[in-house]
Amino acid sequence: MSRTDELLNDPVFLRELVMDHYKYPHHHGLIDRKDLLSRHMASDSCIDDITVQADIKDGLIKDVRFDGVACTISTASTSMMSDLLIGKTLEEARDIISNYLEMIENREYDPDKLEEAVAFKNVYKQANRIKCATIGWKAMQEMIDESENRNG
Repeated sequence: MSRTDELLNDPVFLRELVMDHYKYPHHHGLIDRKDLLSRHMASDSCIDDITVQADIKDGLIKDVRFDGVACTISTASTSMMSDLLIGKTLEEARDIISNYLEMIENREYDPDKLEEAVAFKNVYKQANRIKCATIGWKAMQEMIDESENRNG
């Protein structure tokens, strides 16, 4: 077993990784630009009420930002998502999002594509936390759809 595999199976390490992204979220804070795609997402079952922005140009995700009030899982997963998707093509982003959602549903997935986001591999065991772990990802999925629909 590699050191990476060991860490990914260490619940203490995974918890610390999630807490680090919660306390110090990456790509946090919205930008006042009219050309950015934006999605407001809220949860009925949690405090999650976030807005996710994406700068998508020429089939490439140039930036992802988010802000709002959110629980630890929502904030950390959206932070990790932003790290993963910036610089990716829409096709690559769709593949990463699909892998993440498969993992969350406890189906077969490729952990190498998810990097730190594998920290949420056990969320499926807490059904009430699935929406928290996917709210930012679903916002991004909607914005990718919108971008593709706009650009044919």
